[in-house]
Amino acid sequence: MIKYIATAVLLLLTVSTFAQRQQKTFTFEGYGEMYYGFDFGSPRSNNRPRFVYSHNRHNEVNVNLAMLRAQYRKDRVRANVGIMAGTYANANLAAEPGVARNIYEANAGIKITKKRELWFDAGVFESHIGPEGAISMDCPTLTRSLTAEGSPYYEAGIRLSYTTINQKWYIALLHLNGWQRIYRPNNSYMPGGGLQLMYKPTDKLTLNLSTYVGAPSNGTNKARYFADFYAIAQLSKRISISYTLDAGLQENAANDLEEWMGTSLIFTVKPSRQSAITARGEYFNDPYLNIMPANANVPINGGYYLWAYSLGYDRWVTKNILWRVEAKGYANANPLFRRRDSAAGYNDNYVVTGSLAFRFKK
Repeated sequence: MIKYIATAVLLLLTVSTFAQRQQKTFTFEGYGEMYYGFDFGSPRSNNRPRFVYSHNRHNEVNVNLAMLRAQYRKDRVRANVGIMAGTYANANLAAEPGVARNIYEANAGIKITKKRELWFDAGVFESHIGPEGAISMDCPTLTRSLTAEGSPYYEAGIRLSYTTINQKWYIALLHLNGWQRIYRPNNSYMPGGGLQLMYKPTDKLTLNLSTYVGAPSNGTNKARYFADFYAIAQLSKRISISYTLDAGLQENAANDLEEWMGTSLIFTVKPSRQSAITARGEYFNDPYLNIMPANANVPINGGYYLWAYSLGYDRWVTKNILWRVEAKGYANANPLFRRRDSAAGYNDNYVVTGSLAFRFKK
């Protein structure tokens, strides 16, 4: 594994050197995020609850995401190659075989027409679902919301996309290998498909609807139907708000449909150019455990009725370095959480996380 990563790093560094000579066509990006999280439940395994995939280690300094990416743009061709490591990759791509777990993205595309932004792309992409991704620096909060943890971070397949001339509409149709899968599971014959509609009436408002229809991630050939809506508004120079609503249906063994939903509201105030304070409230309802992982403390007939809330502070040390700290609490109707010195389940959980992230581009 190490030799594959080392080879990929050397390749990207070679691309970076070449990119300096071809600045109009190549860009090279590096991103890293170190973090420390303290879970007041003190889990014996040092793993956060199973539905947490980002910043998921307790009482240790670790790397959530370290990523190197090369991008190529020229005329009617584009390509992206990114490799990664960290606890995010270990948790989110655990179902992928071998070195596929270290693929952040790998895709290429061609512009179909000269005068219109109509593109055909194929490969591994960042997910078309939701406003939050793997790169924490691009998200309003340090840790990911329940809606983000309960929907794909990445996807593999083909994409046909179009951006209008006035840049207000973005439309994409996707054929995918499945719900957050690069490799399709054995015996799975059902692929997936998706649609994304993004509308930006002004530079201060973004409205987005994304859908998915197809197989779930566990390899069963039962249909999953999912829709994600989010709105991001810049209310003033220093105040912004983000709202997300997810809803889904999935066939069970009896071909009946089982539902789940999640929602989050994020409010950010920037006292200065270098700092921000962010408050978040969220809820996730998954009574049939179609999205959230089963746990010994979650009765099958009880499921998840999970509330969460957080308060965070951000400080830009420089334009490329971001320091963050966040306190977050969870409350569930069923005894979902364990504590180190007790075999009983608890209905609440609390965690404090700090991170230091950096990014560079050439």
